[in-house]
Amino acid sequence: MRRGLIIFLVINVLFLAFLLRSVFTLLSLLVEDGGKDAIHRSEIPAPGSGLIDERPRLIPKIIHQTYINESLPAHWAAAQQTCIDLHDDYEYKLWTDAKSREFIAAEYPWFLDTFDNYNYPIQRADAIRYFVLAHFGGVYIDLDDGCNRRLDPLLSYPAWVRRTVPTGISNDVLGAVPQHPFFLRVIESLQNYNHNWQVPYITVMYSTGPLFLSVIWKEYIRWGVREEDRVRILMPEHYNKHAWSFFSQHRGSSWHGKDARMIFWMGRHWMLLTTLGFVFAALVGLCAWWVYGRMLLVGSPKGQGQSPSRYSLLTRRLPIWRRSSQKDRYELDDRHEV
Repeated sequence: MRRGLIIFLVINVLFLAFLLRSVFTLLSLLVEDGGKDAIHRSEIPAPGSGLIDERPRLIPKIIHQTYINESLPAHWAAAQQTCIDLHDDYEYKLWTDAKSREFIAAEYPWFLDTFDNYNYPIQRADAIRYFVLAHFGGVYIDLDDGCNRRLDPLLSYPAWVRRTVPTGISNDVLGAVPQHPFFLRVIESLQNYNHNWQVPYITVMYSTGPLFLSVIWKEYIRWGVREEDRVRILMPEHYNKHAWSFFSQHRGSSWHGKDARMIFWMGRHWMLLTTLGFVFAALVGLCAWWVYGRMLLVGSPKGQGQSPSRYSLLTRRLPIWRRSSQKDRYELDDRHEV
């Protein structure tokens, strides 16, 4: 019995360790605020300040955006134009579906099969932004984000991403130098995360979207990185909260379906769901223990002419702690007699 109990406990411990390892990065995101890599307000010169020209410029002056073709919807044309008008000295690249595929086929042919076989067009739109930043560098901006001021102050950081709510980072605005190790890691990880989770929203978010990017980011910073390889975090106040923020939001989220409402509800109640998850795991463990006990009872030999009681079987099979009569201590009494 002692050997069987040990095997049972070891199997359960290994199973729980596997589950914890599988979700550890996701759980750690819940308490990660990005504060140690945040771009603080004191670092950002005001619009028009002479300090802007004194800052080093690492990221090339390129703005990347993506769409199906060259004909943008009217509700995004205004947002696009704000970025073009404010940055007439920047190179502007609109990556259509055709251009994106040509670029992947020419520069990253090992990824073309994955790129072609994504289930949802938004996955290709997500993936291409990572590849063009890793290849050319520059700033990527979603079409539903307009520019509120020039982006020159953000060119001083080797790479930056935006903090999002409730946790992690977003992929709607991104900046990097060419061949930055974080974005190289991102494009290397895309194929490993290409899974269909049956729910479209989760599939997109965890294969190419913000949740995928957040997990890779958390793994990237876990053990620390060199100063030149840091990924700085653009906090909400710099994103769109104030008149001096860099971006303005417009109508968007065109790919969200009905399943997104459930995910948003889960995001608002993550603490409740996490608690219920641990309770469920505890109940599963108790049920496994009960089934194991029943198997012992069924497999135990019967006595002469009658079935021994459950209590007698347990006391015969289970090691029991009893108090020593001579010393104030407890000792293990491995009972085998009836």
